[in-house]
Amino acid sequence: MADAWMVYGAYGYTGRLVLERAVAAGYKPVVAGRDPDRTESLALEFGLPHRSFELSDTEALRRGLKGMRAVLHCAGPFSATAAPMIAACLQVGTHYLDITGEIDVFAFAHANDSAARKRNVALVPGVGFDVVPTDCLAALLKRELPDATELLLAFDAQGGPSRGTALTSIEGLGKGGRIRREGELISVPLGYKRREIAFPHGNRQTVTIPWGDVYTAFVSTGIPNIEVYMALPPRTISGLRRLRWLTPLLGLGPVQWFLKRRVEANVHGPDASRRGDSRSYVHGEVRNPRGDVRIATLSTPNGYALTAEAALKITHFLATDAGPHAGFYTPSLLMGADFVRSLSGVEYARVR
Repeated sequence: MADAWMVYGAYGYTGRLVLERAVAAGYKPVVAGRDPDRTESLALEFGLPHRSFELSDTEALRRGLKGMRAVLHCAGPFSATAAPMIAACLQVGTHYLDITGEIDVFAFAHANDSAARKRNVALVPGVGFDVVPTDCLAALLKRELPDATELLLAFDAQGGPSRGTALTSIEGLGKGGRIRREGELISVPLGYKRREIAFPHGNRQTVTIPWGDVYTAFVSTGIPNIEVYMALPPRTISGLRRLRWLTPLLGLGPVQWFLKRRVEANVHGPDASRRGDSRSYVHGEVRNPRGDVRIATLSTPNGYALTAEAALKITHFLATDAGPHAGFYTPSLLMGADFVRSLSGVEYARVR
């Protein structure tokens, strides 16, 4: 049990992808979730041990984590589930990882840095496509231009979202956008800025979104001004910008309930064929006060395929590495800026 680790929320879309890859690599993680029947069924399918417990039951949660070196938390929405899991990990002494992209979850985990150091626990949120490739690219660019004061990140994630990602996006509509300015998190309207980006596969229209790197890239690089853009069809960008006038309404319970029910009925995530046929692209730029610029890009497998591999590698590293790992980490601070270049099918290109 010395290197035992767990996937919680394993029967969700991404959790299952991680399990498939783990079993193929010969690993035997513990399958975990709150639904006993679904958890046991999945464990039997893969021939793995399993545990079932609710995050709302503090004692059961602590018992469920007992003996685990690390837990990969895949049960969103993380705005509701990260806090109890992190609290239990700090009490039990289990390394915490998740696949969130939510700024407030990163901030919460970072606020527990001191407690994690005292308990020799690593807190590593965002070990999937949110935010491994963007975080590592930001760190690579910082290495190229150490005095950079501005960072722009953009991505084009093809293949369509999972249900969990779509639900998280719905939650975010009522919060508007966010950027980093002079080191501070700043709230901005939805669709605050739009820009045409030259990705490796061609130019795309993009718009600012409150992606996790608005928080994490500052921790990783110290760059004080950060904006993150996502490629979307021009009509979608225009629609998003029109929604800014409805932002207060979009956060209301009845509106959230209606939109989430639509997602649950219609969004299921890309199947294996769609994942295999689609790729994702990341663009990064840094600039210093003299106007010097460095630009680089990444071409990666589908975001969910990258998530499964990156999350598995980072979780297995924490579960088996004997070195001291304590406190809050971004992916690049834990694994190094070049980690993303070690992932299957990732292509890095220095543009300028």
